[in-house]
Parts: sequence; C-alpha cells; structure tokens
Amino acid sequence: LCFSALPALFKEELRDEEAKEGEAVTLHCELTKPAPVEWKKGHTALKPSEKYKMRQKDVTAELVIHSLTPSDA
Repeated sequence: LCFSALPALFKEELRDEEAKEGEAVTLHCELTKPAPVEWKKGHTALKPSEKYKMRQKDVTAELVIHSLTPSDA
C-alpha cells in the first residue's frame, strides 16, 4: 500500500492590515492541517528578531511586526 499525504493548504489567508508608522501589526493565517510556516517578504525569509516575532500553534500561524516603517508595506 502506497499513498502520499495531502499538503497543508491555507484555510484562511493573510489579509491586508493597516497600522501607523512606529506601531506593531499582527498578521495571521490558518492552515488545513499543522505544518511549519516560513514567513517571507518577497523572496527573503524573515527570522525571529526584535522586529519580527513568529508564533505557531497547531493550524494557526502569526507574525508580529514591531516598529513599523514604510518599507514594511
């Protein structure tokens, strides 16, 4: 017996959020099943830092961006 697992898909995709410069914003998405999420800006993978905080629990993933600047758009 041979089978392949179905990939995780977005159940709830990212939505545009508005925030003021200097504030923080939280982006979140929901998957169809638990799977690791890699956050990217363009082709660059984001890493946890003072600016970027990542959290993931089961099928929900969150990215918090602190101290927003125009380049975060």
